Amino acid sequence: MDKASFSSNSVGDSLDFEAELPLSDRLKIFKASQFDPENYVTMRCKGLSEKEIRHLCVYLVDLKKASAEEMRRSVYANYSAFIRTSREITDLEGQLLSLRNLLSTRATIIHNLAEGAVVETLANDTDSSRSDDFLNIDAREPSKMESWLVQFQETLEVLLAERRVEEALAALEEGDQVIKEVKAKKNLPPAAWKSLRATITEQRKKLSDQLAEATSQASINGVELRAAVHALKRLGDAPRAHTLLLKSHKQKIQTHMHELRPCSTAQGVTITAKLSQVIFSTIAQAANDSLVLFDEEQSYASELVTWAVTQSNDFALRVKRHVLASPAASGSLRPVAECVQMCMGHCSLLEARGLALSPILLRIFKPCVEQALSANLKRIEQCTAALAAADDWSLIYPPLGVRSMSSSISFQPKLSSSAHKFNTMIQELCEDMCPLESLQLSDQALEGLLQAFNSFINLMINALPASIETEGTGNRLVRIADIEAQQLALLANALLLGDELVPRAAIYLIDDPSKRNNDRQNRPEQRELKRRLQRMVDQLRDSFCRQQALDLIFTEDGGVRLSADMYLSIEEEPEWFPSPIYQELFMRLTLIANLSADMFVGRERFVTVLLMRLTETVILWLSDDQGFWEDIEQGPKPLGPLGLQQFYLDMEFVILFTSQGRYLSRNLHQVIKKIIGRALEAVAATNIDPYSVLPEDDWFAEVAQIATKMLLGKANFGNVEGDVGSPTASASARSVSSVHSHGSN
Repeated sequence: MDKASFSSNSVGDSLDFEAELPLSDRLKIFKASQFDPENYVTMRCKGLSEKEIRHLCVYLVDLKKASAEEMRRSVYANYSAFIRTSREITDLEGQLLSLRNLLSTRATIIHNLAEGAVVETLANDTDSSRSDDFLNIDAREPSKMESWLVQFQETLEVLLAERRVEEALAALEEGDQVIKEVKAKKNLPPAAWKSLRATITEQRKKLSDQLAEATSQASINGVELRAAVHALKRLGDAPRAHTLLLKSHKQKIQTHMHELRPCSTAQGVTITAKLSQVIFSTIAQAANDSLVLFDEEQSYASELVTWAVTQSNDFALRVKRHVLASPAASGSLRPVAECVQMCMGHCSLLEARGLALSPILLRIFKPCVEQALSANLKRIEQCTAALAAADDWSLIYPPLGVRSMSSSISFQPKLSSSAHKFNTMIQELCEDMCPLESLQLSDQALEGLLQAFNSFINLMINALPASIETEGTGNRLVRIADIEAQQLALLANALLLGDELVPRAAIYLIDDPSKRNNDRQNRPEQRELKRRLQRMVDQLRDSFCRQQALDLIFTEDGGVRLSADMYLSIEEEPEWFPSPIYQELFMRLTLIANLSADMFVGRERFVTVLLMRLTETVILWLSDDQGFWEDIEQGPKPLGPLGLQQFYLDMEFVILFTSQGRYLSRNLHQVIKKIIGRALEAVAATNIDPYSVLPEDDWFAEVAQIATKMLLGKANFGNVEGDVGSPTASASARSVSSVHSHGSN
């Protein structure tokens, strides 16, 4: 390469260009015989900045990885050919060595014959005896080494026949040592040396086959297996020994896995627990044997990891097919969770040995758990809906034997039967999901829990009596809450579940069990969950308020009870008392407050907001009713002084009883003042001063106070005439006569 191409100005472009070349082209420079690493680095780094040197280092590291990957693929792709070629080369080496020995022997014989011929020409007589000895060389006594060779061959055959492995290994090692000595000293005839070498090779192979056969026996124990593998390693066949070690452990795993067949759910969980322990302990034993016998050599470690991954994958697939598939489809989350938890627990013990197999199990088990979770949530909705169809919406304590998460609460929750079932099933779901935090399904489970709670809220909304807007929509598959006590029980269900029981159960999904603390209720996830649950509870509360308001405003035949005509039609001085619709509103709010005192113990704030929202719903409907105000402001008949006084009395009555009940909100007070002002403006538009026809505010307050007492049955009218005052005698007389009239009724 041109040295200028490595300058600081062009190193980036050069590296980018080389990176686009095929790997073989990029490696050519390193394969050259004249390649000098120091010179290469010097040329590359000369004049480079720190950033460019880092770029070069990254390039070289990537090139190294690519080269290693290429070599690995090449070896795997041609592994069988590589082994076959290696064996052929070994055989060829042996044949070449035999040929070299044969040629050496022949050269020695020819050399000796040549020397003998020369000596014979000089002294035939003196060498005749030596010539005879040479001709009778085969008749001489065998040497000590030749005798040892015969004895060695016989001994080795006996040891192998009797399967005395250690002694056979010692004999083979002795033979290897003799070969080295003979080769160095050349004190053994070539034919005998060749025979010794062939004998050792043949007996070594025979012993290797015996050991390999022993490792494949199902009855072999751990000690025998390690001894056989170690013997194979001593024979120089370490790769085969490691493969046979893993193969033997695989046979044990497969023997146990045949026990895992389609069976009942309970039996499947039991078998899975047993097999999980056996299989992962077998993998752990294989890892331990590999480490002890083969240290941490990279090639053996890689083979071990590949083998362990394969066994874990096969086991997980078998568990999924034979144990998890059926309960997951039916929504039986608990057996699925138990199986997964046990397998993950046993698998995690291998991490101390460097085998992180949990991702394999997660990849296979996670879809099953997701399916079981989804089916379980659907089953909760179906079961709750079925119970809601027969629920009488009366609040009861948990049935005996029902597990409750409220054991730490100072009281047992009172819910309706369907709400108790919903609470129990949600509790079980969260407890079952708790040990599976490694699957990272908490968010999915929380969303499913919220969806299930929303479905239950919708069921209870449908249980409210049909309004004029929902009549004729068909039969709703839920028992209707006809009376106020049943309707308030719906709110009690929603409030206790949404505010306490469901968030308490969800802690198992939000928190790590090992890190739970006393302030877990203040965690952001918990606060967000409670906000979302509260919004769903508010939907039921608003539906209840809307239903109550509609019952007050409309009659059963669809007529409107709160209309402008109730004020426009007053032509004679009436008996001063709040209009019937506001009397009914007061009595209904009083009834709800009394019933709520027993149902919402410790949750008085909710009752206050409920009464406030219900009153606001009625008054806001009046404020927004365009037809009402068109009649008041535009006719056909103007609002007169008597109608204005009745309207004013009604509004003051609402202000009085809401303030006494402590549920008069600022918004409600402002709306009432606004609509009173609008009525005053309507009268003023007829050229009548509205304030001139209205008594003092004290009079309205006193009449409203008397009305509340009468409606509650607490009034004492023995001296009412002396107590009631008015700005005019007529007004006073009217108020007194009105009170007496209602008191007599």
